[in-house]
Parts: sequence; C-alpha cells; structure tokens
Amino acid sequence: MIIGDWLQKATETLKQAEIRSARLDAELILSHTLRKPRTYLHAHGEDTLDARQEEIANARLQLRLDYTPIAYIVGHKEFYGRRFITTPAALIPRPETEALIDLFATTVPQTLPLIKDKRRIVDVGTGTGAIGITVKKEWPDFDVTLTDTSSHALQLACKNASKLQADVNYFQGDLLHGYAAPVDTIIANLPYVNKSWEVSPEVHLEPELALYAHDNGLALIRRLIAQAAHLLVPGGALILESDERQHAQIIQDTARHGFTHQATQGLAQLYTKKP
Repeated sequence: MIIGDWLQKATETLKQAEIRSARLDAELILSHTLRKPRTYLHAHGEDTLDARQEEIANARLQLRLDYTPIAYIVGHKEFYGRRFITTPAALIPRPETEALIDLFATTVPQTLPLIKDKRRIVDVGTGTGAIGITVKKEWPDFDVTLTDTSSHALQLACKNASKLQADVNYFQGDLLHGYAAPVDTIIANLPYVNKSWEVSPEVHLEPELALYAHDNGLALIRRLIAQAAHLLVPGGALILESDERQHAQIIQDTARHGFTHQATQGLAQLYTKKP
C-alpha cells in the first residue's frame, strides 16, 4: 500500500469511529511509524510502505480506534513549544494549561527576588513536569521544585527534565504536606473533574488519580489552598487550573484563607496572598 492510500483509508476508518481529528491522527501515526515529519508524507504520497511498516501503522491505528490518546501512541506531546515524553503514568499536557504559564509571567516583574537570591516556585501535582519544567526553561534563575504523590509520575517528570536539560528539584508527597520551605509561587493543575461530568472516551484512558476529585472536584484544590496559606510568603502567588464552573467557589475559598483574586485566563486563575 502506498502512503497516500493508507492515510485515506485510516482517515475514513477514524471518521467512522467519530474521532474528530481523524486526518491529523492518521498522519501522526504514520509519521511516527516512518520516523519522518508529516511534511514528508505530503511530499511522498506515492511511496510504498513495506509490510512491516504497514503492520506497525495498523496496530497503532487500532489503538486509536480503541480511543487510546494519540499522545500515548506516539509517546510525546507539545507544550509551550517543547516536546514532553508522555506515558499513561501521567495526564497528557493540554494547550489550555499553557495559560498557567502566561499568568505566571505576569507576576515575574513584581518584587523580584522575594526570597534571598532566588525566587522559589513549586509545581504541585506535576505529572509530566510540563508546567514546572517550562517555568525553569523560561526563567532559568528561578528555583523550581516538582511535586507529585505518584512515584511513576515523578520518574516521568525526571526524564523530561533530563531530556530538556532543566535543573529542577523533586519532592514526593501528598500535595505539600511535609514541605517546609517558604515559597514565592505555587502553580498547580490538580485533579478537578467530578466523576458525574461527561468526558470524552480518550479521557478514560488517562490515570484516574490525575483526573478526578471528590467534593464536586474541589477536594484537592481546597486542601492545597489551606497549605498555600501557610507556605506562601506575603504577596506570593497561587496559580490554579480548574473548570470554569468551579471558579466562583474557588474565589470564595481562597478569600477565606487570605488570598485576593487577581486574574482569570481561560481555565487558569491567579491569586495573591495578602501581606
């Protein structure tokens, strides 16, 4: 089978399975199989696939038809212009999460540094490490710690940090329980999905530990807010991702712990601790 025919057949098959990104997914699967960029497929549509290439591509296509996320099939995902290794050990980085970095950027010009000679940042529930590693790469002078309750997630974050040459610290624990150092900024994309909410079939293939939380999805966020109230320095920032339906409640919860809501961008919210 030639490249063009395989792509057409795979796209039609994915469309029949109601996978919206059918053509893109077909191209990603085949380019990953051939170890060539997608542009290569466009320029070599008449090239013939050998039997082994076709077999591997078909096996990966079947995984996608079973709603395995494309990032798990190809083993990586782009985030803020960098490629992160992805495995079922952690949530797949999403474009909307980049808003956390954008909100963090708005805090950088303020009173810097806050603690001694470095600004201390903690990425709580780091997963792949995408948020914390991005902060470190964009602001190399900052002291960044990645935390997660999952040792498998921290191992994945460590691989990504090594691959991207990001000099970060690691802390395994239940949110920030046991973390004693004062912090300038806490950034977190914690599990916030309520199990009663409707989610796409692909989401069911991601780790439940990284997705769902009790108390209408707010249980972990509320615990982190209480911890942040003790760990953040006066004027420090707390940046959270959550569903828009939860934002009003989180604003109330943070206010009770001495925080002021500063900004919302998409799913991300920025709070500062009152002096």
